[in-house]
Order: sequence, then structure tokens, then C-alpha cells
Amino acid sequence: MSVVVVATIIPLPEHRDAVIAAFTETIPAVHSEDGCELYALHQNDDRLIMVEKWASGEALRTHSKGAALAAMSPKIAGKTAGPADVVVLHAVPAGDQAKGQL
Repeated sequence: MSVVVVATIIPLPEHRDAVIAAFTETIPAVHSEDGCELYALHQNDDRLIMVEKWASGEALRTHSKGAALAAMSPKIAGKTAGPADVVVLHAVPAGDQAKGQL
């Protein structure tokens, strides 16, 4: 069963562009990881939101320990208000199957 992740990252205002650049450079590598179904960066005025979908918990665990995130970590070190707030979710399908879940 797929696993959805919502990660909130709050970049320090003076480092916002650098944090976005680090994520956008990393995204292609993550997209090629086994089990990645969605890895999409979104933003608003003060935060970045990464919406992810993984084929399984195992795929997510592999991603969490993988080379792409390890390479990105030093690029954003000291440039965020703290660690990402990561929430792992499991769908509660309802209504139209195509619209009722990620």
C-alpha cells in the first residue's frame, strides 16, 4: 500500500532561494529512486511543503537513508529554522477512487 508524506521546511528568509535550489537539484535523483510515485515541492510565503508518495514503507525507508537526501543535507544545513516536520500518512479512501486519495 502506498505511503504519503508531507514534509514542511521553513527556510530562513535570507536563505530561501538556496534551500529551494538544493531541493530542485535533488528532485530528479529522488524521482529515479525505486518506489517513488510522487515527490513534488510546493511553497507559500514562509515555508516549503514537499508532498511525497511512495509505493511502500520500505521504499520510504530506503529513500530516507539514501544518497540523494544525504547529498542535500549539507547544502541546507544552517539555512532552515530547524529540521523538517515530516508527517507520514496512510490513505483513507473515500468517494471517487481517482479523487479520494493520492
